Amino acid sequence: MTKSVIALAVASSFAFSAAAQDKTGWPETVAFGTGSQGGSYFAYGSGFAGLISEKLGLNASVEVTGGPGQNVTLVQTGDLSMGFVTMGPAYDAWVGKSEVMPGVEHTAVRAMFPMYQTPLQAAVLASSGIKSFKDMEGKRIGVGPASGTSAAYWPRYFKAAGMDVNISYAGASDTAGQLKDGLIDAFVYAAGIPNGAYTQLAVENDVVFISMTEEERAMFLQAEPAMSAFTIPANTYEDQPDPVETVSLWNFAIVHESMPDSLVYEITKLAMEEHERMLQAHKAAAETLPEHFDKNTFMPFHPGAAKWFEENGYKIADELK
Repeated sequence: MTKSVIALAVASSFAFSAAAQDKTGWPETVAFGTGSQGGSYFAYGSGFAGLISEKLGLNASVEVTGGPGQNVTLVQTGDLSMGFVTMGPAYDAWVGKSEVMPGVEHTAVRAMFPMYQTPLQAAVLASSGIKSFKDMEGKRIGVGPASGTSAAYWPRYFKAAGMDVNISYAGASDTAGQLKDGLIDAFVYAAGIPNGAYTQLAVENDVVFISMTEEERAMFLQAEPAMSAFTIPANTYEDQPDPVETVSLWNFAIVHESMPDSLVYEITKLAMEEHERMLQAHKAAAETLPEHFDKNTFMPFHPGAAKWFEENGYKIADELK
């Protein structure tokens, strides 16, 4: 190789490195809106924030929030730059039906990347005698934080089933504690699997995980078309020898439209290309794969995210750019 070729190669390498390190317009810190401690969002986000800090040199962190309903509003208003959402509550907010900020179309939010499915889950203490959802009639039911996916969809389930229950709200870990202390009769939640609060609950107590019957699931899927059938594999939790039949929603990471394209590109790249590291954050990241980008059908992708997907062979529909 001649000196001129070597010099050109070095210059090209330097130019590429400089471009890769271009952080024009990047904020000094970024924070993800997650959910309550003990929930899957918090664990997933904490691990991902560590990866961002390491690879991109940013001070990345997570914020404990009430979950998707609050996250989408916090990103819309700019109080948080990024957040995690399930697509049901996100769509409600997109069209102005947010329970946190009703009447305001949340059109400043943009999709970044697919995360995983959130199945609805339900657990009771074996000593309660509850063996089915019908047995929860008239009982005290903890549904997680007030603005979370669980609090949005479990009451809809009970309403669709014609059941009268007493709903209470608290974070995942607190709700598990209330079940253990006998303050509630059932802990129903929505989170990626395995969920930390359920895992600890099953280790420390004799727990029964409740499965939907075919009729119950069909009823709920008809009432909530955004849901999909989902099976929680056997032995996901210690006291769960059999598969649990339920329903689920997809999760996406979202970002405010004003976030620099180059930063969103790099964050999306990390999530999509550092699969093993994402799995270290939470096992639910097994579904954090680029081919699931099409599970978003209404929210435009941020230009930085769209660039990564299209560079890697994933065609974003024109209406979602």
